[in-house]
Amino acid sequence: MADAANAKVVFDDPHQVGPAEAETMRTRSLAGVWRWALVALTAVTIFLCINQQFSLRFFVGFTPLNTEYFYLLVLCMLPFTFLIFPAGEKASVERIAWYDLALFAATAIASAYLMINIRKAAELGWEFGEPPQSIIWAGYVMWFVLMEALRRTGGWSLLLSVFPFTVYPLFAGASWLGPLRGNQSTLEQTTAYHMLSTESLLGIPIQAFADVVIGFLVFGTALMMTGAGKFFINIAFALCGTFRGGAAKVCIFASGLLGMMSGSIVSNVLTAGTMTIPTMKKTGFSPSYSGAIEACASTGAVLAPPVMGATAFVMAQFMGTTYAEVAVAAIIPAALYYAGLFLQVDSYAGRHGLKGLDRRELPSAWRTFKEGWYYAFVIALLIVMLLYFKRESHAPFYATALLLVLNQWAQPGKWRTVNVINLAVAIAATAVLVVRGENYAKALAATGDGAFDAWMNAILLPALGGALLLVVLNETFGEKRWGLHKYIAFLEANGRTFVELVGILAGCGLLIGAFSLTGVIASLANDLLALAGSNALLLLLMCAITSLILGLGLTTTACYIFLAILVGPALEKLGLNKIAVHMFIFYWGMLSSITPPVAIASFAAAGIAGAPAMKTGWESMWVGSIIYFIPFFFVANPALVLQAAAPNDAVPYAEALYLAVTAVVGTVFICGGIQGYVAGIGDLRAAAALEWPLRVLLILGGLVLATPGGGIMPLSNAQMELLGLGLLVPTLLVALLMVRRSRTA
Repeated sequence: MADAANAKVVFDDPHQVGPAEAETMRTRSLAGVWRWALVALTAVTIFLCINQQFSLRFFVGFTPLNTEYFYLLVLCMLPFTFLIFPAGEKASVERIAWYDLALFAATAIASAYLMINIRKAAELGWEFGEPPQSIIWAGYVMWFVLMEALRRTGGWSLLLSVFPFTVYPLFAGASWLGPLRGNQSTLEQTTAYHMLSTESLLGIPIQAFADVVIGFLVFGTALMMTGAGKFFINIAFALCGTFRGGAAKVCIFASGLLGMMSGSIVSNVLTAGTMTIPTMKKTGFSPSYSGAIEACASTGAVLAPPVMGATAFVMAQFMGTTYAEVAVAAIIPAALYYAGLFLQVDSYAGRHGLKGLDRRELPSAWRTFKEGWYYAFVIALLIVMLLYFKRESHAPFYATALLLVLNQWAQPGKWRTVNVINLAVAIAATAVLVVRGENYAKALAATGDGAFDAWMNAILLPALGGALLLVVLNETFGEKRWGLHKYIAFLEANGRTFVELVGILAGCGLLIGAFSLTGVIASLANDLLALAGSNALLLLLMCAITSLILGLGLTTTACYIFLAILVGPALEKLGLNKIAVHMFIFYWGMLSSITPPVAIASFAAAGIAGAPAMKTGWESMWVGSIIYFIPFFFVANPALVLQAAAPNDAVPYAEALYLAVTAVVGTVFICGGIQGYVAGIGDLRAAAALEWPLRVLLILGGLVLATPGGGIMPLSNAQMELLGLGLLVPTLLVALLMVRRSRTA
């Protein structure tokens, strides 16, 4: 059955079927010269990133300024926003309108002019005087096209949320602004700051995109186009298919694996959902519940490492830390979320008597792993590069190169003598590059603890070059090849994602620039603290509600940026852990994907399931309800995000494990209460009139048990656990008595 089902789904390119961050699903498929232009400029974008991150200096000794590099990326990608995203609902997706071409040209000209002149503006000291009027006028054009790009990718809600703040410095000194009153600037000063500083257009969002997002997007696309999607789903079917409610557990496992690679919620729904939702419906799950499970499982696309979506990279840049630290911090919360989903499904299946799939219908786990073992190997390499070598901007490129080589060797063509020659040539070329490299002499001279790092510096970059050479040789000679058409599709898929993200991130950068220019952030933090009475729990609740409301109209990244600027400093001033605070904002900002009335993931899943959209949205909230509590757990005790209580303390791994276990145990009872079924006891409908009181007590007791004590909580860990057990033990005894009495009646 699994093989037949797989034949109906194409896993080559999940980026084509749904947006990474945008709110609109209406996009154009480019053809002809525009498609080739996108493919070519995507290749240029990837090369520019590699050149900058590996300090290749274009092989001629020239190193562009970071600001020039950022504008080059904007020049390559932003103009295509107006070709790929139509102007509105009535605009044609079949042909490109004249005004789209005009905006394309205006964006390209303004970007190119600013890129060419930004070095000169820096030399003239634009911060202390007026930059040339030509730069100001180019800035006006860029400001306009950025807002239009933001509207097309993020919708009117995002534009109307961001645009007022981009012009806010023009009237920041007005008395009626109250706590938002700040330093006022002229139109020319504001335009110059937005376009030339590294705090606005060229600020944190675009910097994150330029430094790390490009590489991870390339890696994610390579995984999908080499067949990782099929591998992950078959592994999920093989390992979880026979369990109670197996089809839904397969959905959670497969969507979690796919999400860890794609980092996109909607793409995940549309990729995995086409396979998992029909299977769930076939095994007894209702259409709306099937859609809800897929929506919640795919929401993990932005929560689970190693690839967490664009927002996580922006978060790392915002905090001035590494993406690796953000990814490590996300491990336990993501595990708790998926554990909660598994337990929800298990309780639902137990209550409704749903069984697993027949083993004969499922693929073999061993055979599946033999066919796709190299995906696990490549992911392991990525993790080692991130955590051990600390090369987060390099890691995805090494992993992608190795993946392409291994996938070529897995192609159905025969291994011939020419492939051995290709391998020998690539190894020889790598050796030559190592010996001739500038780091070789340093490696020879290195001794002691620094010798290993010195040799890695000497070997890794030549090894990347050798791997890419091997890919080219295998494509040119022999039968182990992808084929040119697949590389073109690979570049096009990456290009469409790059365009979408640049359209959103560049515009959101102006939001940061406006607050930076006016200097209101510090005073606003004090005002928020005064409003909350310095009560951390109250301020967290205010932040959660605000995040959820903003998330209804903004993309995850835009919502995170808003709250990280406005509320983050106030929470940090209360002594809360910085990473825990930013993860809290991140979690609550993306909850709109499963929360009506927006619930974009739920609505996408409802379309596949053939279920009412709003009903699927409400079911998603019910199924994924544990995610509304997890952010409070790790803010209460940052050990859950693997952070020490004090800056110089060691990470409390033992405490983190203990808290994670108690949280899972508490979640068992939360899910049992939500679904009305407790493993080992049975269906709580047998308790008749006591069913709902028992379910409420189970939820409350599980919640108390799962919540860490200490910190901002008035009770210690031990006290919270005793209180939780005090609620749960009598509740479970009564439930057991009532269910057994019903069975014997």
